[in-house]
Amino acid sequence: MKITTWNINGVRSRLKTLAKVAEAISPDIICLQEIKVTTELFPADEIAAMGYPYQVVSGMKAYNGVAILSNTPFQKTGLRDWCGKRDARHVFALLPGNIELHNVYVPAGGDIPDPKVNDKFDHKLKFLRAMTRWAQARQEADAQRILVGDLNIAPLETDVWSHKQLLKVVSHSPVEIELLEKLRKSGPWKDAVRQVILPHEPLYSWWSYRSKDWSTNDKGRRLDHIWVTEPLADAIIEAKVLREARGWCKPSDHAPVTVTLKI
Repeated sequence: MKITTWNINGVRSRLKTLAKVAEAISPDIICLQEIKVTTELFPADEIAAMGYPYQVVSGMKAYNGVAILSNTPFQKTGLRDWCGKRDARHVFALLPGNIELHNVYVPAGGDIPDPKVNDKFDHKLKFLRAMTRWAQARQEADAQRILVGDLNIAPLETDVWSHKQLLKVVSHSPVEIELLEKLRKSGPWKDAVRQVILPHEPLYSWWSYRSKDWSTNDKGRRLDHIWVTEPLADAIIEAKVLREARGWCKPSDHAPVTVTLKI
């Protein structure tokens, strides 16, 4: 089973890029974040024609929005809201084999890593704490679960182009890293990508639009993640970031991340 997660940054404006991603990777399941469209206007028919007729979508106008696309039927689907906000950040599906798949878009957090002066950052921290409580309450030793998405945090020193320079930048600040690690342990989850691409290797999935020569400058961050619970850890056989997609025509600022599991 091949699962791809990708912050598409607007699904309707990047349908051709999505088709190209689907062709290049051939995933069984694609999880999208920042679809930026209401559920009613989601291009379901066009995506079904790409080979993904089974879809669960939680959208909103112009912002956020998440979707799971599959080439095989779901056993169950649903969505969750966090922190009292209905802002389309979490959808889930029960896959064949009783595997839970959760697709999450964690708030970016604004520009200042201080919850006292930045409400967006405060919301991000509360979101992470709420997710941790949720995961802790659902711990089961034999549960087969997968959590993917744009978690908007690059936790390792090798997940950013400069650990020292980004310590006071949102997405790599110590408080975010600490909370993300608490969330990971609450599953408990394994970082599936780093099971294959070892932690000492630099790895990024996002490069700013502000960098005109993004590939040469390579000032990236690994914001996009795929986690699995322990019963699925031994099933991981491959992980890859499709870096070249960041350089395609009309790209997202994120590159698709894919993990293959032998189920």
